[in-house]
Amino acid sequence: MQEIRTGTWRLAASLILAGVLASIFAGVFHAESHDANDHVASFTAYANSGIWTAVHLGQFLGMALVCAGLVSLWAASGAQRHAMTWVARFGALAAAAALALYAALQAVDGVALKQAVDAWAAAPEPEKAARFATAEGIRWLEWGMRSYHSFLLGAALVLLGVVVVAMHRVPRIIGLLMALSGMGYLAQGWIIGETGFSGANSVPTLVAIMAIVAASVWLFITAVRMKDTTTAAAHPR
Repeated sequence: MQEIRTGTWRLAASLILAGVLASIFAGVFHAESHDANDHVASFTAYANSGIWTAVHLGQFLGMALVCAGLVSLWAASGAQRHAMTWVARFGALAAAAALALYAALQAVDGVALKQAVDAWAAAPEPEKAARFATAEGIRWLEWGMRSYHSFLLGAALVLLGVVVVAMHRVPRIIGLLMALSGMGYLAQGWIIGETGFSGANSVPTLVAIMAIVAASVWLFITAVRMKDTTTAAAHPR
């Protein structure tokens, strides 16, 4: 007899949904330029942002909740005693690694880059070129960290999406949407590594975000509607 852990499903669903919503909310206040690869325009917008650090802290909180939810999803799936055990474990490990890398990414983007662009904006004209070069170097470091974070988050979503589909605890479409989101993040990781925050990243990012929003909402509704004690017993043929 297999017991479906409704409490853990609800915890995982709540964490993922809360994280997605927190990330979107924080992103609304993120300073932007028309072209993120136009560093003069971008750095000017960043220097003029008075809530830059708070926005990035909010984004980190959102990612922390999402990754905690993905690890909880591994526990909820019951895959620890199933053929999908290692797929689920690698998915949980990828989620944990993605969070660690995201913390470093936000330290670079939310703190170091902000200090660099502020120094560039305030510098006298003879010093501006050197200050700009420093900020641009930090920006390129951000590209690299963002690229590998997207790879890890994408891998976590694909692996755990496969587990959700295979374990039959919730509608398979949820797992398929998770995997679709993961593939969007994998594509995003490659594009950012190659061309930075270019326009080519728009479609994969949109697909990834829409798919994870749909999956998180559907998972939350499904988890809330689960009975408190649900069991699946094997019947003799």
